[in-house]
Amino acid sequence: MTDTLDDKTRTELEAAVYRRLVEHLRTRTDVQNIDLMNLAGFCRNCLSNWMKDAADAKGLPMTKDESREIVYGEPYDQWRAKHQKEATPEQKAAFQKSSTGH
Repeated sequence: MTDTLDDKTRTELEAAVYRRLVEHLRTRTDVQNIDLMNLAGFCRNCLSNWMKDAADAKGLPMTKDESREIVYGEPYDQWRAKHQKEATPEQKAAFQKSSTGH
C-alpha cells in the first residue's frame, strides 16, 4: 500500500496521525510524561522537541515554548500546574534504569 501512495498523500496521512496522537495525549492527562518515557522512550516533551527540530530544519522560527504549546494545547507551565504530579520513587527508578538520554 505504501508503494502506491504519492508523497503528498503520505505526508497528509502522517500529519493526520500526528494530530490524532497529540489530541489523544491531550485527553489523557492522567498519563504522566515519566510514564510515557518509562514505557515508550518518548513523551510529550519529545514530540514538542521534534516539532521544533522540524521547524528549525525548514528555517521556520519557533521557540521551545511555542512547540510545547502546539503539543500540550496550552502553555506548558499551565498544563504542568493542572496535570503534572510528582514522580513516585518507583517511577524515578524505572526512568533511571531505562533512560534514553532525553
